[in-house]
Amino acid sequence: MLPLEVDTMTQSSPRILGLSGEYRSGSKSGMMVNHALNYAESKGAEIVFWDCAVKPLPFVGEDGCWEDENVKEFQSLASSCDGFLVCSPEYHGTMSGVMKNTFDWLYDKHVGGKPFGLMSTLGGMQNSNTLNHMRIMLRWLHAWPVPEQLAVGHVKDAFDEDGSFVDNALENRLHVLVDSVLDTCALFASRSE
Repeated sequence: MLPLEVDTMTQSSPRILGLSGEYRSGSKSGMMVNHALNYAESKGAEIVFWDCAVKPLPFVGEDGCWEDENVKEFQSLASSCDGFLVCSPEYHGTMSGVMKNTFDWLYDKHVGGKPFGLMSTLGGMQNSNTLNHMRIMLRWLHAWPVPEQLAVGHVKDAFDEDGSFVDNALENRLHVLVDSVLDTCALFASRSE
């Protein structure tokens, strides 16, 4: 990717929201999001992780869901963020139900025109099904998935006992993905001034 000619020193720090398609922040998808967020923070971003285990989102359409306080807080938080780092496990060829339900609570008014970095974890061979499905869905929300993406196959072997990447190439690809989201945030911010 070519570097963007944006003076990020004059821009305020972007606020980045991390979303995982699993309930535990210590899950493999949660670990991916937290690695991405930690790197974004090291580059000057303000980071937030929405933990569905701590603040679960109801199923869209269930009784009382439209007045749910977690939903209101989540939508407000999404509106206040400049970019997103997202990871879902792949279940049966697509994103998890947790991930889909999380996205179902977001609308154009919350995420339209904002960059997304997409990641997926797989128990078996690496592929792009989940990434493609998330990309299609985000286009309907008028969001901007960056071209860089990361799918990690055989995810049980991707991390060591301390939660660090076993393969430095994966970590480098994650950094390129995050850099793309941050650069896109800076580019969009410079155009809105």
